Amino acid sequence: MTPAPSSFVDRLLGRVRLGGTLALAAPILAVTLAGLITSIVLAITGDPPLQTLAILLQYGAQPRTVVLTLNAATTYFLSALAVAIAFRMNIFNIGVDGQYRLAALLAAAVGGAVVLPGPLHVLLIVTVAMLVGAGWALMAGLLKVRRGVSEVISTIMMNAIATALGAWLLSKERLAVEVAGSNNIGTKPLADSAHVPGLAIVPGTQTKVFGLVVLAAVLAVGYHILLNRTRFGFDLRATGRSQSAAVASGVDVKRMVLTTMLLSGAMAGLVGMPQLLGASYSYSLDFPAGLGFTGIAIALLGRNHPVGIALGAVLWGFLDASSSILQLRDISPEIVAIMQGTIVLSVIVAYELIHRYEARAQQRRLRKQQGRRASHQLEGASA
Repeated sequence: MTPAPSSFVDRLLGRVRLGGTLALAAPILAVTLAGLITSIVLAITGDPPLQTLAILLQYGAQPRTVVLTLNAATTYFLSALAVAIAFRMNIFNIGVDGQYRLAALLAAAVGGAVVLPGPLHVLLIVTVAMLVGAGWALMAGLLKVRRGVSEVISTIMMNAIATALGAWLLSKERLAVEVAGSNNIGTKPLADSAHVPGLAIVPGTQTKVFGLVVLAAVLAVGYHILLNRTRFGFDLRATGRSQSAAVASGVDVKRMVLTTMLLSGAMAGLVGMPQLLGASYSYSLDFPAGLGFTGIAIALLGRNHPVGIALGAVLWGFLDASSSILQLRDISPEIVAIMQGTIVLSVIVAYELIHRYEARAQQRRLRKQQGRRASHQLEGASA
């Protein structure tokens, strides 16, 4: 029997399991509250909030910005999906950041060392990335089930280890080569057979959407089916709600923890693939970092549902892609970071408020039912 999750994590993930209209109200309240706080900050700094919003929307509607939004949303979605799988088991896997970066580095190194026919080359790189991500996450799972180490602590430490290991591997003496025309270093560039062509689905721009957006859509459907239409998904959700009840029904909790961490890590390994196979074709010092932590916020905002996660990822991608226009209008682009940060805080506050409202409403319903039952008993006794 594995130890129960920490009270903070349990309460935080419990807020995400609200149902019905109240569950939809929580993320809407979070975004609204974040927008209000951001407007106050803009007003204090002398920038008109409504005009700033209009600039973001106008720039965000341009074809090239739409493509950049979708590309950023693709990686954010994969990151949030990796986090969400663990969340449904009440496991706080905050090691996605280290898992995807180490996976991308080793997958790029393997992919750059061989030349295969196109589909096989891409399949090899993706498989290596998933195996590395799953293996790195599995170590945290083993620490949890064998030694009772909280996954929160172990994954934080393993993020730091992955960063140091990646820096050690990405050196000229080991996996790195010089990037032509710059002082940057990276893995050997991938051959053309490993390039995933982009999709020209947005008219008005030559910039293409990552081809792996199709993979993200397939994984969203698979995630929903796995959790809601299979026995494994039922066991996973049941274990996340109550480990004691799951054990009573014959579920091996330790095996579920390990399996969930494997799935979460394998998904994390895919986070860097759209960028690696669709844009950079090499893992270098400027490879995107921090996507794992963004995935936590998006998973919470989307309530671990693939549609909600997709909407949250698009919102984050839109804010990222639109922020560059603010500096050209003499508006600090850091306002976008402020809004994203307040969304993270507002998500927790909103779920707490909605949870308390739901608890009070349920108590009122129970009191009314007890009152009606007592009234019926009195009427029966008098009769």
